[in-house]
Amino acid sequence: MTITHTEIYRFSIPMEPFVIATGTMHFAQNVLVRIFTDTGLHGSGECSAFPMIVGETQETCLAMAKDFAQILKGKDPLDIPARMDDLLGYAAHNSTIKSAFDMALFDIASKHAGQPLYQFLGGQKRTIETDMTLGIGTPETMATKAKEHVANGCNIIKIKLGKKVHEDIDRVAAIRKAVGDQITLRLDANQGWSFDDALFALTELEKFDIEFCEQPMRTWFDDKLPELNTNSPIKLMADESCYNHHDARRLINSKSTTFLNIKFAKSGGILEAQKIHEVALQRGVKCMIGSMLESRLALTANLHFALASPNVVYFDLDTCLLGHLVDPVVGGLTYEGFMLDVPDTPGIGAEADEFFLEKCESWTV
Repeated sequence: MTITHTEIYRFSIPMEPFVIATGTMHFAQNVLVRIFTDTGLHGSGECSAFPMIVGETQETCLAMAKDFAQILKGKDPLDIPARMDDLLGYAAHNSTIKSAFDMALFDIASKHAGQPLYQFLGGQKRTIETDMTLGIGTPETMATKAKEHVANGCNIIKIKLGKKVHEDIDRVAAIRKAVGDQITLRLDANQGWSFDDALFALTELEKFDIEFCEQPMRTWFDDKLPELNTNSPIKLMADESCYNHHDARRLINSKSTTFLNIKFAKSGGILEAQKIHEVALQRGVKCMIGSMLESRLALTANLHFALASPNVVYFDLDTCLLGHLVDPVVGGLTYEGFMLDVPDTPGIGAEADEFFLEKCESWTV
């Protein structure tokens, strides 16, 4: 089997503004790739550029995608490690757009094997419940939104913080009061705090029964994470500090975190995500599968990976619920309230809606 050509789409999804500590997104800056082979099989992969975190924009992803497509032409799509090495040999970093190619290759491989991706990866079905994320707003608006989610059946709320620390404390206090004591609350500061603010906030927020806090400080303060992790009454989860399995090893060895957040946009896809999971599994460090602003296509691949990764016990797969105004996907991940499932069709089991693609700018390489 050889790769004949790749289709690249500007897969922009309109959405309500979503605010985190490092910026505001007004549309999902996504890119879709479809890799075609001489056997008639094709694979789909999607990535979501989040420039204020990963440093890639939709434009940089599109530019690199054209180069990557040319590199892979005529090569065996089933040798995924070799193909991803081809991309790494051409360009370091650019993990976001690499993840779309990785995903499409795994889609082809699992279709070729006649298995849903989670089975191809060695997994099996289990009960999966996602959290629901609250973007940063006033304490009152966030509390009202949290109450709405709980009324709709949400049991786990993830609260974006990382602005002014005293206002952040007010946000959590208002949300806890609004939802009661039975709802699980987790925090994500998205690198917004200094060390002193982080220690102060985490100490003050302990009384609200917080499950964990993601990425309290900028990555350039990673040398201070062990001290914060030791002194924080709330468990920490590394997100932006953990891109690959080398980061995972370093964070675990330095006792910088209790948990790790795996995202394909950081790891470059499933292949490296598996390595992060293995490092964490060997050391008894539990993981979360997270996401940027992907559609259900990439989220489906995320869930397949999680089903094959027993050390992934936390799930943040709500991105298409965060104000996406269009669902450009056929098949794929389904939501029953906040419980998730994937189809048992071969491959990822999700395809882009052809009617949506007709409106997207595209290139064939």
